[in-house]
Amino acid sequence: MSTYLSDYDFFLPDNLIGQSPREPRDHSKLMLINKKNNSIEHKHFYDIIDYLTAGDVLVRNSTKVIPARIFGHKDTGGVLEILLIKRVDIDTWECLLKPAKKLKLNQKVYIGQNNELIAELLEIKEDGNRVLKFYYKGTFEENLDKLGNMPLPPYITENLKDKNRYQTVYAIKGESVAAPTAGLHFTDELLKKIADKGVEIVDVFLEVGLGTFRPVQTENVLEHKMHEEIFEIPEESANIINKARSEGRRIISVGTTATRALESSVDDNGKLIAQKRDTGIFIYPGYKFKIVDGLITNFHLPKSTLLMLVSALYEREKMLEIYKIAIQEKYHFFSFGDAMFIY
Repeated sequence: MSTYLSDYDFFLPDNLIGQSPREPRDHSKLMLINKKNNSIEHKHFYDIIDYLTAGDVLVRNSTKVIPARIFGHKDTGGVLEILLIKRVDIDTWECLLKPAKKLKLNQKVYIGQNNELIAELLEIKEDGNRVLKFYYKGTFEENLDKLGNMPLPPYITENLKDKNRYQTVYAIKGESVAAPTAGLHFTDELLKKIADKGVEIVDVFLEVGLGTFRPVQTENVLEHKMHEEIFEIPEESANIINKARSEGRRIISVGTTATRALESSVDDNGKLIAQKRDTGIFIYPGYKFKIVDGLITNFHLPKSTLLMLVSALYEREKMLEIYKIAIQEKYHFFSFGDAMFIY
């Protein structure tokens, strides 16, 4: 097991960072990685149905992304960008603010042509995040939907024409500020075909925060502290998964966020627990998976906890070799990139 951050680094040409979503969703590339015989195949995402079998359980993170990036101005005219991170209570949010030092305690930011939202700075936290209280008429969600923008990662420089393209087709509820991007490849039609094949599809929820995508800053990865996120395993989902595991059927996770939710909620007997709570689980090589057998995921940032997670499921050296092949084959990386299925 390698605990050096430099062992999870690789060079990625800028032109392979996906800047816009593939159309249709399921026409992205798909690399298939068979753990048993170490084989690799190159297909399209819609071909994944051929690698799923009746009795498999497909677990997806059905969280909803909110349009968390909003722009406003001070009464002096200075423009500020607010990125919602986590709701503190009904009207109060922990946020990132740019430029952060331009707003003083108790100063206000006015958002919208008619000041539909007004944000007041209540607190400056030790990590530099800001706590803002919002004032509005109607509901906060209605105003945010009207005034907010999807919180695309900074490496995506192109404008998103359709907000829904940074949302899975099966998003149900939640306040995520980043998409569970492995799920962006699925269409309603593909999901129906998968279900018709006899694959059980179940929902879990993990509210995705920005920390998921931040590179690790410590050279010894064991010193890295994961941010915490709220997850929920519904009772029905837990029952289906536990029954499948008792019968020796495969549990296939759609994305690292669904994986983290599942692996955070296992008792000493290996049984999945239905619950809702925070998790700061950090999965890296040496970790023994308790629930997940297979993983559908995108290609991740160098030195990221996500790369470490997939390297725990399939050996680090092999995974870095797979990334080299992906670069040679011109796969697209990150949020709007292509996918792999490790099974």
